[in-house]
Amino acid sequence: MKKLIIATRTSDLALWQAYHIKARIEASYPEITVELNKIVSNGDKVLDKPLALIGGKGHFTKELEDEMLSGNADLAVHSLKDVPTYIPEGLELVAVTQRQDQSDVFLSHKYKSLEELPQGAVVGTTSLRRRMQLLKQRPDLRVKDLRGNVNTRLRKLGEGQYDAIILAFIGLHRLDLLKDIPHTQKLSLDMMIPPMGQAALGIEIVCKNEKVREIALSLKDEKTFICTKIERDFISKIGAGCSAPVACNAVMDDNIITFRAMIGFPDGTNIMQEKIVRNLEQSEGLGFEMAELMIGKGALELLKGAEKIAFKDEMPQRL
Repeated sequence: MKKLIIATRTSDLALWQAYHIKARIEASYPEITVELNKIVSNGDKVLDKPLALIGGKGHFTKELEDEMLSGNADLAVHSLKDVPTYIPEGLELVAVTQRQDQSDVFLSHKYKSLEELPQGAVVGTTSLRRRMQLLKQRPDLRVKDLRGNVNTRLRKLGEGQYDAIILAFIGLHRLDLLKDIPHTQKLSLDMMIPPMGQAALGIEIVCKNEKVREIALSLKDEKTFICTKIERDFISKIGAGCSAPVACNAVMDDNIITFRAMIGFPDGTNIMQEKIVRNLEQSEGLGFEMAELMIGKGALELLKGAEKIAFKDEMPQRL
């Protein structure tokens, strides 16, 4: 194999991730030329409404997968949190890279921390997961939709459209954008449970190419793969899409896995939260087990109720 083509989105963060993987492959396989196939995904085109209102899945992955299935790319680099649990036939999610800092971060030009926000302050996020957890802790806040790429979101914050916004720490860190924000507060995983797959990259390939499989496996971090598989199994079983008010996070410390999950209404009410701690040797199927536990306590009905009130202010009203 002389050339490998990586499919990637065109956002600044996606390109950082793709060039990072490109450099790693070139270092391990200097005989292979690595090129990028830059694609604008549907999720990058629709910036005027929450993705949960558009319907469907894979808003940030489908176009990349189509390119691979058409023979125009060998491998795709995704933010794992954007990858649906269903992978199209002919493709495979082979590897997950080592997970970095999973925290969300509070950003403001006016206030030093989430705790210092005054009553009724406006906080920007489109994530139902963040909205749920914010309003659980601070029901007095006004949560306002926030779309656009990272730079657009930071510009809106700087213009005073929001008192604060919440974003993933790792993207801002990779793009060196935190230095420009007067007040930042990294939120602990106890304060803000992440989504499935946060801060890890998913490497998806065309199934039939064994050399590409070998290259992808060279990028795999086994510990992260185990933890994110638990998260993905949970989301798959419970049937929650990437836009649902669901948080789940598995961490491994000295072969002890702690898996936490939370679902609820996006207004911070009707919260269901569970935690399971297991030895690594006994962790097979842990994600499915957690889903069954929560389903037994009414999780599916809870998610249906959450869907009915999600973004109700943005929903078109019937005449």
